[in-house]
Amino acid sequence: MAFSCPHWWNATFYLIISVTLAIIVISTSFHSKPKTQLLLSPKPDSPNPRGLCLGLNASRALRRSGFNVMASLLEISPLLLLPSPELTIFAIQDPPISNISFPPWLVRDLLRHHTSPSKLFMEDLLKKPQGSCISTLLPGKQLAITKVSGEEGKIEINRVLITHPNIFIKGSSSIHGVLGPFVQFDSEDIELETNPMESAICNSNLSLAANVNQALRGLPWVRILRSLGVNGFVSFAIGLQSVLDGIVKEYGDLNSVTIFAPPELIYVASPLPLLERIVKFHISPQLFTYRELASLPEKASLMTLVPGQDLVITKSFEFTGILAINNVEINVPDAISSKGFVIHGITRAFGDGEAVTHFQLD
Repeated sequence: MAFSCPHWWNATFYLIISVTLAIIVISTSFHSKPKTQLLLSPKPDSPNPRGLCLGLNASRALRRSGFNVMASLLEISPLLLLPSPELTIFAIQDPPISNISFPPWLVRDLLRHHTSPSKLFMEDLLKKPQGSCISTLLPGKQLAITKVSGEEGKIEINRVLITHPNIFIKGSSSIHGVLGPFVQFDSEDIELETNPMESAICNSNLSLAANVNQALRGLPWVRILRSLGVNGFVSFAIGLQSVLDGIVKEYGDLNSVTIFAPPELIYVASPLPLLERIVKFHISPQLFTYRELASLPEKASLMTLVPGQDLVITKSFEFTGILAINNVEINVPDAISSKGFVIHGITRAFGDGEAVTHFQLD
C-alpha cells in the first residue's frame, strides 16, 4: 500500500532544528548504548514509511492548533518511528520555549521527558486517579497526575494544565497540548549542562510515594547549594548544607525564599543549634527581588525562618542609593535569581554582634 504525505515547512526554522537534531543523532550514535539508540533513530535498513507519515500528519495537526515549535521538531524527530505500538506526546505551547536557545542534549531530553510509551487518550487520563504516575522515554524520569477534575474534563500533569486534549489521534498514538513545559529551565542549567528534568517520586505500582498535595512541591535545595558555591558563597553553602535537614523537616511546605549570603560565615564551626539559627536568620520565607526590596520604606521588617526574629531595612535605597538590612549593605543584588528563590550577596553576616549574643542567650 502506498503512502503519500504532505511536504511543507518553514525553511529557516526547519534548517535550524534539522541541524540540532542531526547533532543529537550523530552524538548519540557514538556515545549511547544500543538500547538508547533505538529511542533516537530507526536502523538504516529498516525504513518505516508508516511512522514517517504519522510524524508528518502529527506535525500538521500541531500547526493547526498553534504549536509551531513542537510541530517543527516532530517533522524531523524520530520519536514517532519507535517500534513501540503506543505513544503519547505532551506538546508545549510556543511562548514558553520559542525564545530559549536549547543545546542539542537538552532538546533530546525535553522531547523524551514529554513523551510516554503508553496510550493516553484524554478519556484514559481522566479515568486515572489523582496521584498516578506516567512513565516517559527519559530513563528514570516519571510524570505525576497532580489534579483531575472529571466533571470539568480538566487534568494537570506535574501541575501543568492540558489545554488542548487529543490534538492528534492515530491508532494508539496521541498528542495533547499543555500550557508549558513540565520542568522549569534556568540559564544556569543550560550553561553548566546540568539536567533540570525532575522526576515524580513513584513506587513500583506507578503511584506517588508521597501525598499528591505535596508532590513536586518544595524548593530545589540542591540547586540553591550549588548556586551559592559557584558564586563565591562557599562557607554559607557549607553552613546551609549542615542544617538543611532541620530546615526541610520544619518547613516542608516552603516554596519560596530570599537568601542573604555573606562572603564568609565565620560561625560555620559553631554548635549545630546556634549555626542553624544563624543560617535561618539569613533566610526569608518570602521572595524579594532587589527592586522589590528597594521599594520598601526604611524600618520595614522582613520575616526570617527564626520565629520572632525579623530583619529590618536600615538604609533605604530611595534616599541614600544604598540598601542595607540590619546595617549590612547588599553589595551583590540578585546574585542568583530562579523560580522559587533569589540570592543577594551581603558584605558580612547578620550574625556579627548582637544577633549571635541573643541566640546564645536563648
